Amino acid sequence: MYAVIRTGGKQYRVQEGDLLRIEKLEAEVGQEVVFDDVLLVGEGDTIKIGSDIAEGSIKAVITEQARDKKIVVFKKRRRKNYRLTKGHRQSFTAVKIGAIGA
Repeated sequence: MYAVIRTGGKQYRVQEGDLLRIEKLEAEVGQEVVFDDVLLVGEGDTIKIGSDIAEGSIKAVITEQARDKKIVVFKKRRRKNYRLTKGHRQSFTAVKIGAIGA
């Protein structure tokens, strides 16, 4: 059984037991979260969409709250003596998908 959920402005295809990195959630490690925005649930050839899964939810457990690797943002305008270097580290939440309820 698999499902497509929406969280943090992105869509993810998940199955039971998947480990997933999503946008940061305000919760602690070990806490259970429920994703209510389920777009699709499928099993084999059977697919449920829209009002068929209006009350569907996915339970997950938070395994990690961390920050990703640093990326370097470098801007330069040639012949103008303009150089700008900035860095960015995105925060993320790692979750382990548990029960998929349709």
